[in-house]
Amino acid sequence: MARDGELRDGELRDGSGEATAGTASAYLDLAAELARTEGRRLLDLATGVLVAQQGVEPAVAGEALRRLAVGAGLSIADLAADIVNAACGAEVVAPGEPGSHAPALPEPRARRRIASAGEADADLDELAATVLGELHPLGVRGLLLWRRTAGDCLRLVGSAGFPPLVRAQWGQIPPQWRAKPQQALDDDTPLWLPVGVLDPHELPGQDRTSARALLPLRHEGRSVGVVLVAWKGPRELDPGLRRRVLGLVEVLARVLARGEQDADPGGSLPVLASALDLLAEPAMTLRRGRASGPGSGSGSGGASAVFVEYLNAAAYRLSSGVPRPVGRPLSHVLPAAAEELAAMVADAYRNGAVQRVDRLPQVRRPNSAPMLNVRVLAVSAERCMVFWHTENRDHSFTVLKRAGRLGSLAAFEDDTARGVTQWSELVAPCLGLPADAEPFPLEQLANLLVAEDRPELAGMLETLTARLDGVSGVLRIPRPDGGVRHVRLIAEPLVTHGTLTGLTGFFQDVSLQYQTEEALAATFDALGSVQAQAALRHRLALQLQQAIVPEQPDLGGLPGLQVVARYRPAAEEYRVGGDWYDMLGLPDGRVMIAVGDVAGHGIEAATGMVALRNALRGLAVSGGEPGELMHWLNEVTLRTSGRPTATAVCGHFDPADRLLHWTSAGHLPALLLREGRARLLEAEPNLLLGAVADTRYAESQCELRRGDLLLLFTDGLIERRHSSLDDALALLCRVVEQLEVDGDLDAQADALLAAAVGDTDDDASLVLVRLS
Repeated sequence: MARDGELRDGELRDGSGEATAGTASAYLDLAAELARTEGRRLLDLATGVLVAQQGVEPAVAGEALRRLAVGAGLSIADLAADIVNAACGAEVVAPGEPGSHAPALPEPRARRRIASAGEADADLDELAATVLGELHPLGVRGLLLWRRTAGDCLRLVGSAGFPPLVRAQWGQIPPQWRAKPQQALDDDTPLWLPVGVLDPHELPGQDRTSARALLPLRHEGRSVGVVLVAWKGPRELDPGLRRRVLGLVEVLARVLARGEQDADPGGSLPVLASALDLLAEPAMTLRRGRASGPGSGSGSGGASAVFVEYLNAAAYRLSSGVPRPVGRPLSHVLPAAAEELAAMVADAYRNGAVQRVDRLPQVRRPNSAPMLNVRVLAVSAERCMVFWHTENRDHSFTVLKRAGRLGSLAAFEDDTARGVTQWSELVAPCLGLPADAEPFPLEQLANLLVAEDRPELAGMLETLTARLDGVSGVLRIPRPDGGVRHVRLIAEPLVTHGTLTGLTGFFQDVSLQYQTEEALAATFDALGSVQAQAALRHRLALQLQQAIVPEQPDLGGLPGLQVVARYRPAAEEYRVGGDWYDMLGLPDGRVMIAVGDVAGHGIEAATGMVALRNALRGLAVSGGEPGELMHWLNEVTLRTSGRPTATAVCGHFDPADRLLHWTSAGHLPALLLREGRARLLEAEPNLLLGAVADTRYAESQCELRRGDLLLLFTDGLIERRHSSLDDALALLCRVVEQLEVDGDLDAQADALLAAAVGDTDDDASLVLVRLS
């Protein structure tokens, strides 16, 4: 009988026994475990390198390692080996790879190094230098990288191997300049030039005969830029070399696409959608795409189709009523005008300019509302904006409802049978005429208009007199200072037993609305300028706020008063807020002074603010006392879309007896500075606006003296997060008492706004009134 050791030796030598099979299996398991251990160790080393280089937590570095591997199209172990190679200068390979016993091919290694540099958010000049370093063994001596902008310009963002003069000369290539980089971008085809160019000015390089390649860069089907690769001299660019070059520069497309949003923040959909929502007139954004069939767009099958990307509220109401119009072809949403509108979109991209047309569809169709004054603006390579107006034939509103929606209205009536024209007292100021101007018929209004609008007035008169139909439109009247006054005309014919006997209607100054639209149009036009893109949203918000709540520099016409006003926008993320103020001379000689604050921020608060401010202005001309005005304004607030709530203070100052009658709807008290002492004017307690229907508002009164200074303000001026409101009001009184009694009112307003103690990031309004 053999010993145990001899038996085991025999079994080991005999490959057919169970012990032999068990030992082999255990060996394979141990080898696999060792490979996994080495792989984990390599990953830990690479993660540690990223932690040391980027100063991040290990978990963040591990996630970055996985993201880099996906971006480079590699396994995590292979990328970890490259990171360790770069850190220690030794050649490390991933365990278990076929390449563990042989050097890796240079192209995959080079692509990984370029992808790693791109994912590390390096400067684009540094990335270009990295790419050039990998291409250097192929004879490449220079590289220029251009990014495609929203206006289809090519802007140089990275370079290597070229002197500063060349970079300056080729820094910007507009689409109108038919240079070879633009040709490569438009044709979307690589341009290989093995013997250089005929003219050395066509493309930069060491000399005219040096080989060059222009390679368009695409990411997810979109053109994002162009790269120029320049060799030292003429070179045969065989297919293998071309594949290697294309493989090394393909990572540049991902880098440019990743930075595209930062390069063009103003062209992003959230910015444009927020801007379109501010417009009362219809507007939308369209996006170009590739149609998959004849029914998928507004053009033929396979052609470039146009899809609806966003509609503001006014445009949505005018759409075809198809469910969920966003994302549908234009022909589904606006079928009557889709074909002509798609042609305008194509012209906007082809010509690089705003396209305008008076009417779409140009042939009137029954039961179809036309699009008037249509404008199409291309804001990026794939996105465009459309603005238009509609016919307004709604004459069912009462005068009070129109006053609440539009502000002050100026009524007129032409009696053609008697040859008599009557105006309300608001018509002459609305038309820019002296208050004692003699009324004249509507047809003579052409003498006041700009030359381009006279045919439009003639067409309105023809509609009124020949077709006996109502009209609504906006006309322009030049101002003495060189500006333009926009006046809306709403008119209806007066018909007696089928015979025209007169014309009646309203004028209204809508310059503020058009200033807002002009500010938007000017801002969107600036999208084509690279220098203006970074500050687009900031400037747009400020222009909108100034158009909605102007600082009113011309307040000297109020009897017995000197008035200045200031407005401070809210925090950066809001900008447009709900504060408002107004000063208005009334027909009976009194002056209305009002300040209000709609709860909230953003577009909703601004919309409610405009509605309440215009409503109060319209109601004020009725002659009602402050308590009555606030009662009516409360009812308007309860019926306003969105059901806003607001605080407000409204007062009437009578220059004859210097009495101030006012009422407050939950607003902060006014502050009176008299003979160097400041005190708060406490009012009767009342509910805020929009809380309870049929609320009555008690009034207070105070006699003012010559030299008195009255301050009205909103809570954003004084409110602090960690202090009570009483403490903030007391601090404001102390600050006001330091003002000079007879100091310049504008300087005092600026000083108070600069010294404001509020820290809640809320917007703030300040009105200073001094008895002169």
